[in-house]
Amino acid sequence: MLAGVERLVDLTGPRATALAGASLPDLVDAVQRGDPARLGRTDGHFAAVARDGQTVRLARTIGLPLRYFVAKMFHGPFLVVADRIDRLYGYCREQKIGWQFDPLYTRMVPAHYLVEIEQVGCPDPSPRCHRFFNPAIGHGPADVAALGETYVRAAYEATHRWIAGVPEGEPIAILFSGGVDSSSIFLMARHALRELGRDPDRVRAFTLDLGGGDDLRQAERWVRDIGLEGCWEPIRLAGATPDLEGAIATIEDYHPLDVECAAASLMLLSAVRQRYPSLRYLLDGDGGDENLKDYPLEDSDLTLSSVLKNPLLYQEGWGIDAIKHSLTYTGGLSRAYVRTYAPAQRYGFSAFSPYTDRAAIAAALAIPFEQQLNGSVERLYALKAEVVRAGVRAVTGIEMPVFPKRRFQEGAGGDSYRHWRVSKAWCRQVFLRQWEERLREAWDPAAERLSGNAVPA
Repeated sequence: MLAGVERLVDLTGPRATALAGASLPDLVDAVQRGDPARLGRTDGHFAAVARDGQTVRLARTIGLPLRYFVAKMFHGPFLVVADRIDRLYGYCREQKIGWQFDPLYTRMVPAHYLVEIEQVGCPDPSPRCHRFFNPAIGHGPADVAALGETYVRAAYEATHRWIAGVPEGEPIAILFSGGVDSSSIFLMARHALRELGRDPDRVRAFTLDLGGGDDLRQAERWVRDIGLEGCWEPIRLAGATPDLEGAIATIEDYHPLDVECAAASLMLLSAVRQRYPSLRYLLDGDGGDENLKDYPLEDSDLTLSSVLKNPLLYQEGWGIDAIKHSLTYTGGLSRAYVRTYAPAQRYGFSAFSPYTDRAAIAAALAIPFEQQLNGSVERLYALKAEVVRAGVRAVTGIEMPVFPKRRFQEGAGGDSYRHWRVSKAWCRQVFLRQWEERLREAWDPAAERLSGNAVPA
């Protein structure tokens, strides 16, 4: 290898959202020094990478994706870092080494870890992962009202911190289904604006309806019951069909539920952008289902036991040491949050989900689920509404209406949803075909290609 050559290319730079406990430069310094304890004393979201000699360190939280690809250039490894796979590929194409690239060779930094990579080459050793988020599990009280206040207050403080960073007078959009999570975020955002001395009506809720969806009916009833009809706007796109292949290209993933969710989000955000060209700030309730383990077990191979014995399963997947762990995609919401991040990025929104904040996750993990459930799946499905409703009452003083849970794509799609549901096999085939078409350009015999041994003049 050539000594003294910079072998780190960071295409996105350090990023943070609602960061607390450190400035962004301080956080980058902690990453460079390899100090997970310092990272653990922060809150909010961040993604950062730094080099210390031949060691590159990367770290992120759930809300800001971070990926890397090891390219071979100038007689040694080059680590290329970005938030998206296509940005990594674009850099390689610019350097005429696109022929080295494969999307499945890219790696997603697992959320809540400081990752160290030694750039020694031939071959590079496996990354070392150091955890910086270590919440206590199940230590909270048995009282649902107390649990709810702790959980919602943590999410509220994240909401308040994020809104404080929004320029005064700027409107804020809420992706609103009338469900527990988006409803609580709506009320917390209004409460935060009041506490900041701002107009709470600067928050506007948007509900997608593709024709006959239950979300429109429940959202309309919710705003009527609360008296917020003037701050709610339905987006009616009856008869429209989501662009599922476009969603796969946007999120660069092939998990069908995330593809469907992203496809519906893209329709909603596109419509909002057309109506409000200058609207920038966006809140949603993503992460609430994961925190309170509120997913139908019947839709998966999970059991109540597997969920309870793996407390961060929904946030992080099975864990970096498990056989099921994917290096390309990690797991849980660490992987799936791209369904929120990428559509928002595509339409120019600065998005934040308070329930993905580490303090909110920690408060949820403090809930003594085994004691609360006593082996009952039905009790699990009812618990979230009780916890969040009690917390919203404690934090805002408002008695929040609660409606049945459903997935976003199902609530927006109504009867049409069954016609555009997709399988994982189909999504994966589309994903691979899209990349086959892109990679064909890099392998075109007419295209200029450089060897990894080529040294710049």
